[in-house]
Amino acid sequence: MMQLHARLQARKFPNCRKLALELEVSEKTIQRDIDFMRYQLGLPIEYDQLHFGFVYTEPVTSFPTIQVSEGEIVALFIAQKALQQYHGTPFEGPLRAAFKKIGHGLNDKVSFSWSELDSAISFRNVGQSEADLQVFEILSHAVLDSGEIEFRYRKLKGAEAETRRVRPYHLGCVDHQWYLFGFDLSRQQLRTFALPRIREPRRTGARFRRPANFSIGKFLDSSFGIFEGNDRTTVRICFTPFAAQLVRERTWHHSQKIKELPNGGLELHLELGSLEEIERWILSWGDQAEVLEPATLRRRLHDLGKKFVATYGTSA
Repeated sequence: MMQLHARLQARKFPNCRKLALELEVSEKTIQRDIDFMRYQLGLPIEYDQLHFGFVYTEPVTSFPTIQVSEGEIVALFIAQKALQQYHGTPFEGPLRAAFKKIGHGLNDKVSFSWSELDSAISFRNVGQSEADLQVFEILSHAVLDSGEIEFRYRKLKGAEAETRRVRPYHLGCVDHQWYLFGFDLSRQQLRTFALPRIREPRRTGARFRRPANFSIGKFLDSSFGIFEGNDRTTVRICFTPFAAQLVRERTWHHSQKIKELPNGGLELHLELGSLEEIERWILSWGDQAEVLEPATLRRRLHDLGKKFVATYGTSA
């Protein structure tokens, strides 16, 4: 639209066909942009039959700036503060530049104290991701372009890195950690890869068509984080009154159901495809949580408890 605006200002009479060729987009895209500029931004654009192109019918000195309310400014500020988890990482520079560009596009109709917002709102994150910006850029471009990639990857329990050839479908940030979701060509399965463990990614030059039925929401539907499974398991956890209040304050999974108990505690019901992540979560509650179901998870925690006693039970 900025390029279209420049041509209109210079009275070059641009039309959809020529602009589509120059900007490498469809003529429908150009027409939609023109309609947006005309009807949403209120620019005086008309089609000139004599010159076979569009023209400004009135002088336009500059392209309209973004108009926002105070509430929208605060929302933007909160988003910027939330991204401070990437302070000191390779992502910090690009994020700062992006917000600077957004800020330059805003007009000065809203008056408020930025320093007051800065002192009133903050975010604190534990366990910051160590994803590399160069790796992220290669993978994100591959996802957007539907291009196959090859990289070295070390599994969580693997001794050495392996070469993987993948069709990347999606990049997602789960609990402050970036993951790549894609089709592993060697294993012929959808797999999940943690970005900090991806090394030496490169484009193979091959292209693919992402399946129309792929949905990251469906893929992670039964996971408590990013570990998915084929079979659903009912998980029931009893929380003490102290922990129950904390559990009530958040939505932990879309399948959750809460049963209030007479003593002020609660039972949390979940339907999950994998128990690995929920196991670690339950352990984080210490003696404030007890697994009622399934029996396999109870036995696993019982065995871990015996190991804890063996490790910490002896006096120093």
